[in-house]
Amino acid sequence: MEKPRATGGSGGVGGLGTSGWRALLLPQLNRQSLYVYGSEIAVEEECTRQLQSGVLVIHPFSLIRSYYIMCMMAITFLNLIGIPMEIAFLDGANGLGWERFNVFSDTLFLIDVALNFRMGIIPEDSEVAILDLKQIRISYLRSWFIPDVIAAFPIGYILFFADLQYNNEDNPSKANRMMRILMFVRILSLIRLVRVSRLVRFFNEVEKVSNANLEVVRLFFRILSLFMMIFLLCHWNGCIQYFVPMLEEFPADCWVRKENLMNATVSVKYSWGVFRALSQMIALSYGSMDAPTNYVELWIVMVSMISGCMMYTVLVANATTMIANTDPTAKEYKSKMCRLEHYMTFMKLPPELQLRISKYYQARYGGKWFDENCVIDTVSSALKEEMLLAMCSRLLKKVPMFQDQDAHFINAVLLKLSYEVFLEGDVIARENAPGDRMFFIDHGEVGLEAGSFQKELCDGDYFGEIRVLTKGKHLATARALTDCQCFSLSWQGFQQALVGFPDVRKDLEKLVQLQADQGSNGV
Repeated sequence: MEKPRATGGSGGVGGLGTSGWRALLLPQLNRQSLYVYGSEIAVEEECTRQLQSGVLVIHPFSLIRSYYIMCMMAITFLNLIGIPMEIAFLDGANGLGWERFNVFSDTLFLIDVALNFRMGIIPEDSEVAILDLKQIRISYLRSWFIPDVIAAFPIGYILFFADLQYNNEDNPSKANRMMRILMFVRILSLIRLVRVSRLVRFFNEVEKVSNANLEVVRLFFRILSLFMMIFLLCHWNGCIQYFVPMLEEFPADCWVRKENLMNATVSVKYSWGVFRALSQMIALSYGSMDAPTNYVELWIVMVSMISGCMMYTVLVANATTMIANTDPTAKEYKSKMCRLEHYMTFMKLPPELQLRISKYYQARYGGKWFDENCVIDTVSSALKEEMLLAMCSRLLKKVPMFQDQDAHFINAVLLKLSYEVFLEGDVIARENAPGDRMFFIDHGEVGLEAGSFQKELCDGDYFGEIRVLTKGKHLATARALTDCQCFSLSWQGFQQALVGFPDVRKDLEKLVQLQADQGSNGV
């Protein structure tokens, strides 16, 4: 049998004996699956493992799973908004359309409970998806089965048929009894708000299966989930503000009668309810001119204030965590600079020198602290060559002795380059001083001085090419005219790069000697 192969885009696998619908259940090849499994081959092996299991299981990284989570997130959020609105403000006059949506939602959540028995699981302590039906069932029954069954209780069906029976009832006594039953069922439908736990889990699952930059996605969904939860808390509180007086049949001292909202539209009632909720949650006011006049309203105000304090605490805690995890290199730089300042003060360095050291750190790191050697050493040799090639190849191409040379030799030279920064006024090399390095100017300007000889070099220029071969004395003084970012090549590093290239060594020695005889700028 042909080995199935993972594909991007459609998200399934193409292989012998794999139908189109079944391919939707297999892991798709994307950034997240590659991050978890490590390679395309490993994703293909995961597809093979699922196919060989012979059972109908939805893989956590399958395309249909991704779309299913997005759809369920939207339906769940609409439910969490609509259910309190229906109970508090619509008073049974919600129309056939909303009742059909309730029935559709209940059906979808019942199907969700059934699908969870065939939904693969990624454990927290493992990167291998659980595809065994028995393990999936045991894990689901021990975790979220009971809350999901409660949240999926088909209240929508009961309300739908009860409303039909109430509308067809002609006997007044039976109609009143049916009305009380409907009210009880509507209050009972509050158990559907348990679906908020499902919404939180959907957010967590989206983070796991998303095909995007991992850290950016996590940050986005944390912010989105935080504001959605705050919105739901304010929305529910606003609905409760009106719902409790409605249960008491609007006593004379309730806020609804005081604000003359008995015959107002649903939007006006809802607006006043949310206004009271927000006023109490942020401890701005009671939401009206008067303080609570009965114990029920008093307790509602206290609960609102407590929930507002909790909301504020959660918001501050999450915001603090997000800020702390944002731009860690800048925070590390500030920490290093703080330690440096304490050190310079302790050592009683002159203020001018302290200022130059601070300027050097700013020019060298640009407000971001990172260990460049550590970064380069942790990647593969192939990636290291590509990184240095991208940063320095244009500099080497301008040097005659490196032009038209063997690519392997150029790569060997690149690995020996070191990054250096010089501040304006720094002396890079002194005339008649021993030298053993060649410099490539990445950014900045350098002035060469030797008696009456003066020359300015800028981005892409180089100097010291004779010194990298002869280790002789510098023929001129090199001074940074501006802050300069350079790459340097030492004599020792160059000799190591020349190992295995004897022909290149001979050619370079002849070229450098010729340039020296012609009076080049090899300082």
